[in-house]
Amino acid sequence: MTRQTDYTNAAQQRLIRLVLLMFGDIVNGYTPGALARDIGCSATVMTRDLDNLRTAGIAEFDETDGRWRLTPRLPQQAVKVYAALGRAETRLAETKAAIHRNNDY
Repeated sequence: MTRQTDYTNAAQQRLIRLVLLMFGDIVNGYTPGALARDIGCSATVMTRDLDNLRTAGIAEFDETDGRWRLTPRLPQQAVKVYAALGRAETRLAETKAAIHRNNDY
């Protein structure tokens, strides 16, 4: 019998949940208190998590309204995914067209 190792890390899982939550409003952002409440952690933990996201270039703090929002860094990755899907769709359509043009069956 093989033993399965659980590599789950609570802090890393919380950061992933935080990033996904912040995608909900990339324009206005969120107050740290609202994020802490929605994630279910203390304000101190949220401050640390948000600072780590800032260090990674993923989140930014707007001092004028006291809100945190995602930087363009992650949304730009979503644009790359859509571009790759578009290229794949084009290639698939070209392959299908080539198969239908070749009538040697």
